[in-house]
Amino acid sequence: MTEILHIIGQGLRIPCYIVLLLLMAVTVIEIGFVIYEAAQRAGSDKVNTVELLHAMRGKTPDAIRAMLEEEPFLNRQKLVFSKLLGTADLPEESRLAAAKRMLEGEEDYYRRIVRITDTVAKLGPMFGLLGTLIPLGPGVVALGQGDTATLSQSMSIAFDTTIAGIITAAICALISSVRKRWYALDAADVEAVMEGCLQEMKEAER
Repeated sequence: MTEILHIIGQGLRIPCYIVLLLLMAVTVIEIGFVIYEAAQRAGSDKVNTVELLHAMRGKTPDAIRAMLEEEPFLNRQKLVFSKLLGTADLPEESRLAAAKRMLEGEEDYYRRIVRITDTVAKLGPMFGLLGTLIPLGPGVVALGQGDTATLSQSMSIAFDTTIAGIITAAICALISSVRKRWYALDAADVEAVMEGCLQEMKEAER
């Protein structure tokens, strides 16, 4: 039984290293994406939601659509607003249901992006620890046989995998934190504008 467990443990060494390398590759890619996203946000004007809601007062759906097209919203957000304004001919309950579904879709989109780095942040330490423990078995055996060279090599691999797993997790956790703050503000802006659109469509019916 012990021999079987040893074979299984050592057989997981290469898959563990491969997974760690993949997690590191995903981390590097996500660093590039978040830098690009930060540059985009820094280079574009911020939407003043309060002023925009005041400007929307008394406007028709078509006028609001044209106004929102000029604002520095993301293209996907402008598409959501356009779809919502396109429901002006529907009953109020249907418009509210459509708005709720569209907002849930936006929030789900943000969650799917953050889920990538959240997953890496959770898996990094796990596989880092696994990559630490696997080579320690042969290292301890080598120590008992007086083979210090094999022991030092095993210890070196163990430390390297631990460092790789922890650094990967730390970077992805930081990226997730930054993105969650960005997306929470985005979702709040989208929700406020959608409520303003619904209110103006309701007023237009009177």
